[in-house]
Amino acid sequence: MFAIYKKELKQYFHSMIGFVFLAFFIAIIGIYTWANNFYGKVGNFETTLSSSTFLFVLLIPILTMRVLAEEKHQKTDQLLYTAPISIGRVIIGKYLALITLFGIGVLFVGLYPLLLRHYGPDSVQLAPAYSALIGFFLLGAAYIAIGTFISSLTESQPIAAVVSFLVLLMSVLVSSIAGALPSDKLSQAAILSVVWIIVAAVAYYMMHNITVAVILAVLGEAAIWIIYAVKSSLYEGIVADILNCAALSSKFDDFTLGVLKYDVIVYYVSVAFLFVFLTIQSIRKKRYN
Repeated sequence: MFAIYKKELKQYFHSMIGFVFLAFFIAIIGIYTWANNFYGKVGNFETTLSSSTFLFVLLIPILTMRVLAEEKHQKTDQLLYTAPISIGRVIIGKYLALITLFGIGVLFVGLYPLLLRHYGPDSVQLAPAYSALIGFFLLGAAYIAIGTFISSLTESQPIAAVVSFLVLLMSVLVSSIAGALPSDKLSQAAILSVVWIIVAAVAYYMMHNITVAVILAVLGEAAIWIIYAVKSSLYEGIVADILNCAALSSKFDDFTLGVLKYDVIVYYVSVAFLFVFLTIQSIRKKRYN
């Protein structure tokens, strides 16, 4: 695993991808810091980070699109399937290389609050600033895991980038979408029914097993409507609650208050773990096929 990690990390800097990513990442947050903190004379660096979370939607798809899609396109993924180490260690090594590259950028950004305290407004508070920076790193780690999983589903880097962009964009907009949906019980049940059909379709795409997909769809649809018939009150606001759970960026606001909420930390770590696990299963399935 360590050999994969070193190989991937070296490749990012030998191909200039790492330098380009770090340059854009540090420069854009630097511009926001100058505009919000120096020019605006505001000492809240955590507000700058909160405004900069849109960077993930733009940069993470570009960073992760090649991590596995390129292997498939160049047919070097066969080396993964026949490697003497497990698929899990290969994927974890690749993921840790991405996290390290992102972490280097976060370390550079970590100097900004110190510069602000020395040269900028006197009201800069380091505790909220670095609390927000920790949340910023965890949010990025979760997004990178999602992008890595999407890259494992296709051999086309542009498709991986576009799908990752759309998924991350939806995770940002999902709270607004939840507020615009109808709130009556029947509509909530109908929305869940449609979503479950989509889940079954995704399961078929990943497993290519029509029997499992159909059974999954039928059992899920039956459960949704049986529960609605027995106790429809359970559907009050259920879609909004589910969608809000998928709103990764909205939970970042807790870190800007200077408080490290352990439930949010566990949430981000769990999302990262889940999508790394799904990536491993996706590659293992192709290996068995």
